[in-house]
Amino acid sequence: MSIPVLITHHLVKGEDLNHHGTLFAGRSAEWFVESGFIAAAALTRPENIVCLKIHGMTFTRPVRRGEVIRYESRIVSTGKSRLVAHIQMKGKDPQDLIVDGFITFVNVDAEGKPLPHGIEIQAETEEEKQIQQKAAALR
Repeated sequence: MSIPVLITHHLVKGEDLNHHGTLFAGRSAEWFVESGFIAAAALTRPENIVCLKIHGMTFTRPVRRGEVIRYESRIVSTGKSRLVAHIQMKGKDPQDLIVDGFITFVNVDAEGKPLPHGIEIQAETEEEKQIQQKAAALR
């Protein structure tokens, strides 16, 4: 299976700001995980997905009220029950990378035990191969 990219947008409002008047990192983390979850849920049953670990969420600049930010997420690596999402937050300009990172999700059964999902991801472009290599280094 090729790597589909899912996109979500958020308008940064007053209630999303910290005491500096910029996007609160906790709110961004919430949207970051949500975006990764949406990518995983597109491939398997959402009720079986749990977040295991956030592998970095590095900001390159502050985000101000009124900005519309774009989250691009894709599952870039899989294991027997593991799904690794790569998420990028961007500004209005698609080249404006604000946050970059990975999240590992696990597919589980009703008792919370790892459940094989049968999903295999194939990188097709050089960029996808590089992202997969970064994801492999997270283990």
